[in-house]
Amino acid sequence: MDDVDIEGLLRTLAPQVLGAVVRRYGHFDLAEDATQEALVAAVAQWPGQGVPDDPRAWLIRVASRRLTDLLRSDQARQRREDTVAAWTIPEERLAAPADQPPSASDDTLVLLFLCCHPALPPASQIALTLRAVGGLSTAEIARAFLVPEATMTRRISRAKQRIRDSRAPFRMPSDDERSGRLDAVLHTLYLIFNEGYASTSGPYLQRTELAAEAIRLTRTVHRLLPDDAEVTGLLALMLLTDARRPARTGPNGELIPMADQDRDRWDAAAIAEGVALVSEALPTGATGPYQVQAAIAALHDEAPSADETDWPQIVALYEVLLRLGDNPMVALNHAAAVGMAKGPAAGLELLEGLASDRRVAEDHRFYAVQAHLQEMAGDPVAARESYDQAARRTTNVPQQRYLHARAARLTGS
Repeated sequence: MDDVDIEGLLRTLAPQVLGAVVRRYGHFDLAEDATQEALVAAVAQWPGQGVPDDPRAWLIRVASRRLTDLLRSDQARQRREDTVAAWTIPEERLAAPADQPPSASDDTLVLLFLCCHPALPPASQIALTLRAVGGLSTAEIARAFLVPEATMTRRISRAKQRIRDSRAPFRMPSDDERSGRLDAVLHTLYLIFNEGYASTSGPYLQRTELAAEAIRLTRTVHRLLPDDAEVTGLLALMLLTDARRPARTGPNGELIPMADQDRDRWDAAAIAEGVALVSEALPTGATGPYQVQAAIAALHDEAPSADETDWPQIVALYEVLLRLGDNPMVALNHAAAVGMAKGPAAGLELLEGLASDRRVAEDHRFYAVQAHLQEMAGDPVAARESYDQAARRTTNVPQQRYLHARAARLTGS
């Protein structure tokens, strides 16, 4: 196996190995630690010794041995015969072949459901998903979310403890639980992608590796659940949105708004795949929010230019989203689309109704949309103030610079 992308291979194998070890021995928290140590061993050994013929079996074997060590160490600390007996692994399980075939039910999907257990808050679901299913180290996850590694270590440890305390079995949720749990899985992947595509804080507009990981994991879910329209819609949404990434920043990392982007730099292959997926998803089953958002993204991506964007159709799709749920960001995007389709006054009128909604009224995006519509309406003084308000409310440096630049351009108008 020459010229193997070891990092990519390990990230693909990580959930399979963890799933195999948890399914065989239980103890999710210790199994996750043992799997991470097996991955570290592979990083240290494989570049010099070569990738094994069966890398998955190698990792399962190493992780199983490490888990056995961890369990026996814990037994020694207990010093009580009944606890020792409870932790003891039957000899026949220790002797089980490490490269036995995976269970018929896919362990990766079971892991995703487990990491998105309702006992965990969203931040912990995200962290545990990236660690256990994505194969990212704690340090990588901490860097992605701009928190100290010690903070992320505590967050992941608490999440694993909650999973342990819940005594959740390692299996697919029941039919009654599955829909809600799948919603949590998709929402977690959606949040990971959004943080990668538009960072909430820090010096960079986007974190490419985080968005790419969200897409990879969503592809995994789509392979396992190809007939689920919302899974298909989410994958389509991510691809259609990420397709614009190459044109979103300039040479110095500065933000370039969609209207000014060089559309020749958009990823045509990703757009084609995303359009095909959303075309496949929309006619099947009940329409869900990810499908509708993907349809909106497709309209943006397929427009030859900003001026040729089908804004009336985008308005109609946002109105579908508003009927599906009370989401203030959808309402904000709807107001912006109305401003583009029917004129800035119509959009600003809708914004007035959102100004009292605390969920969005203090968000920098509210003021950015307001500024854009005020500028379109020929009110540079109000637009300049709104741009400044937006800049004060964002913690992302490229966004701050862009908004300050828009305000400065209107000075003296």
